[in-house]
Amino acid sequence: MNRSGFGLATLVLGTCLPWASHAQSAAFGGTVALSSQLVDRGQAITASTPTLQGDVTWTSPAGWLLGLSAGTELRAPGQLAEASVQVARYWPLSGDWQMQTDLLYYHYSGSARTRAYDRAETGIHWTYRDVLTFGLSAVRMFGARDGRVRGAADLDFHWPLPRHFYLSAGAGIAQIPAMPCRVYEHADSWHDLEYGRPYYGCERHGSYRYGHAGLIWAMGDWRMELERIVTGPRMRRQREAAPWVATVSWSF
Repeated sequence: MNRSGFGLATLVLGTCLPWASHAQSAAFGGTVALSSQLVDRGQAITASTPTLQGDVTWTSPAGWLLGLSAGTELRAPGQLAEASVQVARYWPLSGDWQMQTDLLYYHYSGSARTRAYDRAETGIHWTYRDVLTFGLSAVRMFGARDGRVRGAADLDFHWPLPRHFYLSAGAGIAQIPAMPCRVYEHADSWHDLEYGRPYYGCERHGSYRYGHAGLIWAMGDWRMELERIVTGPRMRRQREAAPWVATVSWSF
């Protein structure tokens, strides 16, 4: 899935969508999913290859949430591609609005370039009914050279359609982390970087934009999603995601 991988960063949306509302009365819940790629804010976390993901959460009647999430490529099941931990607190503001604050830690395995995106993140999110969610995040990248906290803003939209379908769309902007300068000979994509094909590249500054649009089908505990991923030109050559990402998931 897009936004912040499959797991914990999307719980602000999952707890509000109508097909996930049954989880609100349970102390424990979780999701298992198979995705064509793991994508985080428009950037590829894995190569374009099937990835098994899962998360488990605990919620309290007082509005606290604890969660763990992990993902691994099927071709390398013994190695985690991503793992994350979340602590969150949510409040109903009115009959239509809900607010959530959270603290997350992300760890990425694989190449040194991927591990450089390990980070801690804190955010605040506002959700209107089951339709619109807006979030602001402060991100500390442990692989960045300057140690500066960077910002991100995300907007997600879900609209119910007939026959258990939902329209899904989202857009965001994030500041680019300042990563170490490395010298390579040539490369066409982030996939080349990940697998050792050389590329000329140095740290970048400023911000980049990303987005997604697609369809979701959901019935009971099952959900299928197909999204078109779009990333701004400033980051495409660094960690470009596949243009389409498909996910099938089961919640319990």
